[in-house]
Formats: sequence, structure tokens, C-alpha cells
Amino acid sequence: MNQARHVLAAQQDIHNQIAQHAPFDDILSAIIDMVSQQLPGALVSFMQLDPVENSLSVVSSSGLSDTYCRMAQRIPVGVNIASCGASAYRREIVITNDIEQDVNWAPFLEHTRREGLASCWSAPVLTADDELLGTFATYYRSPRVPEQAEQTQLIQAANLLALAIARQRDRRALQTHEQRFTSLFTHHPDAVFELDLTGRYLSSNQAMTDISGLSAEQLRGMHYEEFVVQADHAHTRLAFEQACRGIPQYYELSAYNARQESYQLEITNLPIVVDDDIVGVYGIARDVSAQRLQEAELRLLKRGIDATPNGVVMADASDPNLPLVYINTAFQEITGYHRDEVIGHNCRFLQGKDTDPYAIEQIRTAIAECREHQVTLLNYRKDGTPFWNLFSIAPVFGQDGRCTHYVGIQQDVTHQRENEEKLRLQRTHDLLTGLLSRTTFEGQLEYEYLHLAPSRQMAVLVINLDGFKSVNDGLSHHVGDCLLQAVAQRLNGWLQPGDVIARLGGDDFGLLLLDREEEGVIQAAESLLTLLSRPFTIDEHQLHISVSIGISTSGEAIHESREFILHANVALREAKLQGRNTWQWYCGDISPQTCEHIALRREILEAIEDQQFVVYYQPLVDARTGEVRSLEALVRWNHPSRGIVPPNDFIPLAEQTGQIINIDQWVLRQACFDTVAINASRPVSQPVGVAANISPVHFRRVGFFSEVQQVLEESGLAPYLLELEVTEGVLMSGTEKVIEQLAALRNIGVLVAIDDFGTGFSSLSYLRQLPINKVKLDRSFIQNIDHNRDNAAIVQGVITMAHHLGLQVVAEGVETLAEQEDLIRRGCDLLQGFRFSRPIPLPQFIALPTRLPAE
Repeated sequence: MNQARHVLAAQQDIHNQIAQHAPFDDILSAIIDMVSQQLPGALVSFMQLDPVENSLSVVSSSGLSDTYCRMAQRIPVGVNIASCGASAYRREIVITNDIEQDVNWAPFLEHTRREGLASCWSAPVLTADDELLGTFATYYRSPRVPEQAEQTQLIQAANLLALAIARQRDRRALQTHEQRFTSLFTHHPDAVFELDLTGRYLSSNQAMTDISGLSAEQLRGMHYEEFVVQADHAHTRLAFEQACRGIPQYYELSAYNARQESYQLEITNLPIVVDDDIVGVYGIARDVSAQRLQEAELRLLKRGIDATPNGVVMADASDPNLPLVYINTAFQEITGYHRDEVIGHNCRFLQGKDTDPYAIEQIRTAIAECREHQVTLLNYRKDGTPFWNLFSIAPVFGQDGRCTHYVGIQQDVTHQRENEEKLRLQRTHDLLTGLLSRTTFEGQLEYEYLHLAPSRQMAVLVINLDGFKSVNDGLSHHVGDCLLQAVAQRLNGWLQPGDVIARLGGDDFGLLLLDREEEGVIQAAESLLTLLSRPFTIDEHQLHISVSIGISTSGEAIHESREFILHANVALREAKLQGRNTWQWYCGDISPQTCEHIALRREILEAIEDQQFVVYYQPLVDARTGEVRSLEALVRWNHPSRGIVPPNDFIPLAEQTGQIINIDQWVLRQACFDTVAINASRPVSQPVGVAANISPVHFRRVGFFSEVQQVLEESGLAPYLLELEVTEGVLMSGTEKVIEQLAALRNIGVLVAIDDFGTGFSSLSYLRQLPINKVKLDRSFIQNIDHNRDNAAIVQGVITMAHHLGLQVVAEGVETLAEQEDLIRRGCDLLQGFRFSRPIPLPQFIALPTRLPAE
């Protein structure tokens, strides 16, 4: 009975140790001691299973030597392996009465004999779910068969051992779980906290302290809403309530820390479930303020990149093929390719047969050297149309300093290149015909002359169309322009390699022939006469023209290249005198007058190109009050070497050559802009108008009315402040078209005056029909009006007639007080002349007083 109490007491003590989580070695020693006491003479061992090797090893024993324990290591589990191996294999108690007689012990007899072991009883150590943990065995030094009670005690010891091991494993698993949870909670980079069901903090980690600015102790008991901005209270409260119902939540909110600094948080709420009850809420908070700011910046950057008119691409530099990983909208619009068609491909698909290989090589070199580069190259859209691409490439480096991507910016500069080409052509070519300009021709002529070898021949032909003026004036300038283009095209088709053709101005063409003997030059001239005598079909007109040709060659006394054209022009004039439709070789000296005429013609062209013309202004004053009513724009030529050239020296020649149109257009535009500036300096109630002289050639030109409208629109000058002065000869020819043109001008408010009235042969019946506003008496009638009765009679008659027709009268060339007073007595409206002011530049005119009293 006492023995039973001792057994129960020992078992109870072991149970207590297990319950109190005593060290496993202590529990194992207690179990072994208990069995040693229960089974006198028994030697006890516990062999632990290695599940990987499926072997057993002694880890604790009582009465066994260290030598034997070292031997009993890594014993295989098997049906025929001693007692412990068989017991583990069968998962049942195995009794070996006599080790010497058991074949299963044969491999171990040497060790058992040395240890003095005769019998062995082994029981498996199994968990409640039948997991094998090892074996618990007792040895005896003599053969022996256990009684039933002894087997029961052995099994009970094995069960206690299994319980201890299981509890140890559970404890270790719990500790590991707790340590992992603690590690996760403590070391998580995001803020981790626990809330009770009312929303108050129970615990928090260091990251929460870093975000909130409060320690875990300070946070404990505070409500989470104390940190949330007011605007986010509602949806934060809803998310917390859902988490309390067991539904995980993920959301963002704005919060303040203890220093009242605002930040953006990304929140995850998870319910804490214990025994199927929700007892609280875990929270994980990540500060995404910098991330959201970066995302906003990236969105803004992306919108900016998408909004830019330039194509933007990004290529992956880690891939040798540099595939595209990004393209913006502008790239798609410029190239016609959709994003899906190009992502993953190298952008060489934009190249074509005419793409410059050198430009491509420059880009490849820049990529190989990881540097920026810019190049203009020809690319092709998806539909095959070419475009000029100003392409810039730049490397993007990662934090490790390696190039990760390349950014390419694509700018469609096709229009710019076309404009540059147009400007280049404008500088070097004639816009109407596409031939070289006079300036370019003269440059080529000078180059060839300077590099001309003594053995080479050089000839210049100046070709002029006979009767071109009649075509231009009679059939319209449009037909005339088309004829010039047709002539240029025919001449271009006639040229041989090395020949140079140009339009020198008006209906003059220049031709440079190299390495042709005299006979070859003559043949060329004859061929040109025949070529251009064939009819031209322009619109519905079939035109027959002839040409006159002047020839000069290097065999003459030429001292500078410009003399070629000079001599050829002299020969051309001779060809005209001989009846036209012929050629003439230069064969004599040039008169000074001819030289002056030819040089002046060339210099006018240069003056137009170099903007050497200036506008002077002369006031028109009220005859009675002297108040400045308007001004007349008068063109002057500011020659670089001759100084100011008066109009009479160049206007007639400019009209002959057609250059007057360009001069007129420039003067009209400048006068309108200057008048706006003049009126800006005067009282609003006293604006002045401007009168501009229009040549007959320009007035009859198709599109003249549109030119006037455009100038008024661009300058901002009111139409009623613009007056166009034309000679009476213009108005008396082509009356119906003239009246139509005048009516159109009148309808928009522009005024028209007849200049130099009385010097031509005016028809009063026509004059009565014309919608004009003013007549200007020529200076020849004003001179000596106070004592020349004939002039006085003409002036009085014109004033009376004009007033009856509702027209104003302007007297030009008034120089003396006597002339002014006489004209006032005769009722003249406006006066103009040196009596009041000479023509002066704009700044001086602005400085004039608004009233010019008589001296």
C-alpha cells in the first residue's frame, strides 16, 4: 500500500513539474528515478527519435555506462533491430527475455556483454495522436520476463514521458509564436497598435511612437479620434465599427501628431478574435505622406508629359535592344503608332531609307557612352509620310550610378525645316519662277569669273520678253505671272549641265554659259529664240511672244564680274532697237547715261531686299486755320553711298521694271503703322489721316483691294484715315474696272484723291462718275498764281468745279504767303508745300505743332 502511495506521489510530482513547465531534463530525470524505484535492479534509458534519419539515440539513462550510451546512437528503426528499434517500428512494447538468444540483438552482443546486459524491455513513446517520439527501456543483468504490473509501470512511464515531451513542444511552440508576434509587433517598420472595442489604445510599438510623437505609455487610454482630422472622422469611425464586427478594413486618413504636424496614413484594421469572440482591434498604420506627395508629383509630371506637344519615350537600358517601356500621347499623334504597337520594341521602326546613317550613328555612340545628345533626323510615320525629328536623348541613372533607362524627346520640326528651306530659297531664288535670284546669279557669276582659267570661255545672256507689258496690263497680272513661270519652266528644260539660269527681275532672265566657243554661244541664242517663239497656253489664252537677247563674253575687256550683265544689257537694248526677236553681241563702249541707268536698275532691287527705303511725311493744313489735317507719305531712297535719292530719279525706272509694286506695298504698310503712332501722340479729338501714292501698275494689280484690307487690319488704322492718291491717267483708263475698285475702297471707308490734277487729259464726264474725295492741284498751277492770270483762272475753275461735285481741293507746292492768301480767297480747302513744312522723317513730324500759322 505504501508502495502504491509512493508511485502516485511520484507521478503527481512529475505531473506538477509538467504543469509548471519545469525543465525537460529535470522531468526526464524524475521519470527515470521513478521507474528505477518501481523496478529494482532495472537500468533505464530514453532513446529519442530522429524523424529525418528514422533512427534512435540515447539521450538520458540511469545505470548505463557512457561507452554504451555512445554506442547506442543513431540506431535504425526496424522490425529486427534489437528491442528499441523493433518497439519503435511496431509501436508496441517489445520484451527480450534473453538478449543472448535473440537474433535481433546479434549485431550488438559485443556491447551488451561488455555492459553485462541480459534482458531488455522497450516501450514506444507515443503522443495522443500516435506520433512516435522515441522509446523508453529497462535493462536487466540477468534474463527476466516482466510481470503484468511491471509492463504497466513501463507503459505508464513512457506515457508520462510522452506527455512531458508534448507539453515541452507545446510550450516551445507557444514561446516561438509569442516571440514571433512580439518581434513582428515590436520591429514592424509600420506603426502597430491594439485598440479595445471602444477605440482606445492598449499597446503600440516604437514605429507608432515615431509617427505620433507619444510613447506607448502616453498613448495608452487615448482614443484614436484624438489624432484624426475632423473631415475623416466619419469614414474612420465606420471602418472601426466594421472591424469590431469581424470585417477587416483598409483605408486612408489624414492625422496630426503631438506636434500638430499633418501627415497621410494608410490604415489596416483587423479584428482580434479569442475563442470566437472579438475582443479588440489591431491596427497597422503606414505613413504615406511622402509617397502620396510623390504620387501627386508623378501624376502632375505625367499630365505634363502627356500635355506637351513633343513626343516623349522611355527605353529600358538594361536590355541591349533598348525596348520602349513608355510613350506619351504626343508621340502617338506625331508618329501615328498606338502604344500597343510600340511598347517592347526598339524605336528604330521610325527610320527609313532616307534617314541619315551618320545621325543614327551619333545616337548609338551617345547611348554607348551614356551621355546626352541631340540630332535632327528624318523619320517616318506609320502611314509612310516623312517628318523631321529634332531628337534629344538623355540617360537616367539609378541610385547605384548605373544607367537604367534612356529618355527621348521627339519634336516634329517639319514645318520649321520647310520654313527654313523656304527662307533659304527666298534668299537665293525668285519666288515666282523658282529660278535663282539676281543676287545669287551675280554671286555665281563672280565666283566663276574669279576662278576662270585662261583657256575657258564664259558667256552671259540677258533675255527679255518682247511686249510683255501689253500681256501684263491687258490680260491681267495673273496671266503675266503665269507666262513668266511658263518661260522659266521652258528655259529650265533647255539647260545643259553646267548652265546657270536666273530671273533678274521683271521679265528679264539671265543665263550663264561655260566652256562654249563663239559659235556655240550663237547656236544657243538662236535655239532660245526658237524655243520661246513657240506659243504658250495660259488659262484660256494662247500667247505668242518673242524675246530679245543681249550677249557678253569673257573675251571682251571685262574687269569685274558685274560688267558681264552690264554689257549684256547694252547689247539687249541694241537688240530692241533692231526690231526685237533677235540677239545682239556686245561690241562697244557704254555711255555714262546707260551705265547709270543699268546700275540704278540693279541697285533698286538691292534697295528693296536690304530695306533701304524710308518714308518722309509732309503735312496738309487747313487753308484758313493752318491746322494740320493730314499728311502725305513720300518715299525716299537712303542709298548707302549716294545718300538720299529723290523719287524722280528712281520711281520712273521702278515703274518700268515692275519694282514699283514692292516699293508701294512697303510704303503703304509703313505709312499706316506710322500714322497710328502719330495719332497716339496727338489729342484724340484731332486725329490726322495719311495719303499714300499708288502707282498705276499697282492700282490695277489683281488683289490690290485685299492688300489694303490686310494692311488696315494689321496696323489698326481706321479706314477713313487712309487716303490713296492716284494719277488721273489711271482713272481715265479701264473706267468700269476702276469704278468697281474705287467703290470697293469707298465701301470700307478708304478715301481716294486724284494727284497732279490738270496735268493730264481728264474727262469731266468720267470724273463725275468716279467715287473720289479729293483733287490735288499740281504745283505747276500754283506757282506765281498771284500774278499769272492763266494759272489763276485754271485754279479757280478747278476749285469751283470740284466744290460743285462735292470734292475737296488740295493745292500742292505752296511756298509763299502770297500764294497762300490767294488760294484762301479762291476757296481752296487744303494747302501743302514748303510754306508749312518740307517732307521730314517720322520723329520730326511728331514734334510738329498741330497748327502751322503763316509767317
